[in-house]
Amino acid sequence: RQLPSVTPAVDILESETEILLRVDMPGISRENITINIDNGTMTLAGTRELSKTGVPNWSEVHDLEFHRTFSIPQSIDLAKVNAALQDGVLNLHLPKSESAKPRQIEIKVG
Repeated sequence: RQLPSVTPAVDILESETEILLRVDMPGISRENITINIDNGTMTLAGTRELSKTGVPNWSEVHDLEFHRTFSIPQSIDLAKVNAALQDGVLNLHLPKSESAKPRQIEIKVG
């Protein structure tokens, strides 16, 4: 069966060391989320399938698919990307590579 597809809400926060994405994915389990990074594009996808017991009198919450795509800057250290799901929010940490982090340049007397 075809599930309705929705675009999850996302907050993007940037610090000197990383880019953090907070993705709202209520009711989804970690096993049903996929995160793929390929050729500068990151794709988030997931499926929420709710267990149903009894006869529904009213239903506003449904099974659905989440899908969102982002462009990833070249300054991200792909080997250190990590994600955690807590309380329906996926926190996706994209650490910046050392060359992309700000640094102080010392001025020497010549």
